[in-house]
Amino acid sequence: MIDAVLLVEVFVTLFVIMDPVGTVPIFLSLTAGRSPATARRAAWQAVSVSFLVITLFALFGQQILNYLHISLPALQCAGGLLLLLVALELLTGKQHELTASADANIALVPLGTPLLAGPGAIVATMLFVQDIGSVGDGLSVALGVLGVHLALWGAMRYSLPILRLIRDGGVLLVTRIAGLLLSAIAVQLVANAVRAFIAGEG
Repeated sequence: MIDAVLLVEVFVTLFVIMDPVGTVPIFLSLTAGRSPATARRAAWQAVSVSFLVITLFALFGQQILNYLHISLPALQCAGGLLLLLVALELLTGKQHELTASADANIALVPLGTPLLAGPGAIVATMLFVQDIGSVGDGLSVALGVLGVHLALWGAMRYSLPILRLIRDGGVLLVTRIAGLLLSAIAVQLVANAVRAFIAGEG
């Protein structure tokens, strides 16, 4: 039987970490200048990639990290540095280098991972999976993860009317704000990883 409390806990935790609303300005800045159909496809691909990565780490994450001798803080630091590179490109107006690539590239990196399926979401999911004690618990975790990804897709999919409304000037403003927010998220990830290393968790 599905545990409704656990389902809500998983959904809320991942919703806060993955932040569908906060993803919107970054998605808008990375898909600026693209056709609506292309942007919709990028949203779908990004969510699919994120769901695949989260599922992979939920099932085999600890084994993968143990085999490669990678600690969770190291994974977190790597994700933070990758996000910081993307943030700097948004802040310096070089995001067109990102959008000039093939559509699938943007859906994979940075949208799918590490923006959506980042270290925080991966670690949180792995911790939830470790506490699964029954089939019902497993279904609750799975439905929670699926629900968050549906919310992510909805946020990006229906952000496209906003893009048409704010036009080029608004896109530039949103891009700069997104770059600033993303750089802060990246620095926080690295700082948390450094603290974990100092505390001996790495």
